[in-house]
Amino acid sequence: MSKIKISAVSYTNSKPFVYGIRHSDFFNKIDLTLDIPSVCANKLIENQVDIGLVPVAALAQINNYQIISNYCIGAIGRVDSVFIFSNKPILEIETLQLDAHSRSSNVLSQILLKYHWKINPNLVLSEPADAFVQIGDRTFLNRNKYPFQYDLAEQWFNFTGLPFVFAVWAANKSISEEFKMDFNKALKYGLDNRKEIISSLGQVENLDLENYLMDKIDFILDDEKLLALDKFLALSKLL
Repeated sequence: MSKIKISAVSYTNSKPFVYGIRHSDFFNKIDLTLDIPSVCANKLIENQVDIGLVPVAALAQINNYQIISNYCIGAIGRVDSVFIFSNKPILEIETLQLDAHSRSSNVLSQILLKYHWKINPNLVLSEPADAFVQIGDRTFLNRNKYPFQYDLAEQWFNFTGLPFVFAVWAANKSISEEFKMDFNKALKYGLDNRKEIISSLGQVENLDLENYLMDKIDFILDDEKLLALDKFLALSKLL
């Protein structure tokens, strides 16, 4: 029987999931790779893996996708790792550099620009630009460098009153109910052991790691987040 191939995100926010998978009974029956979010998405879209922790903006490009878990990478308000950084106020920017690592946050930025801030800057893929989108661990040090910082999950909450879902566990084919049960059990095990994971990681410069993994990242894919996901996908179609 061929191994199930899984792509997980390599950032700090997914370490509890990776820990749970690596300590599961099925770990020797899978192929696990750690990738940046955009690569996770591409692998699932191109059928290189069976399951991925994929940016929600990529779901529309995955044939017959199924969300297979009640866990996600989400936030209720501020998340502290998804930003627009700028040297000038957001209403004054004329160009915005998108993040090559991201799909969801780039789309989220465009939604907020259009519907929340009601501005229309030029979107570029490289420097120079007035401001830039950045996600993940790279943001930790940059929070000390820029006078204007816009946490995109917080801005989404201000705009909608809803949490935000950055990534979900999705499959591009049918996955057995038994595996899904074991998979979700493994993810829960990782979340239940976050304190141990935090201790093993030690200090992360310019980040309160315990606050980040215990409070800022909200890992439960509940009804409010599903409602937010539907709203995000609907608005993204209007861009």
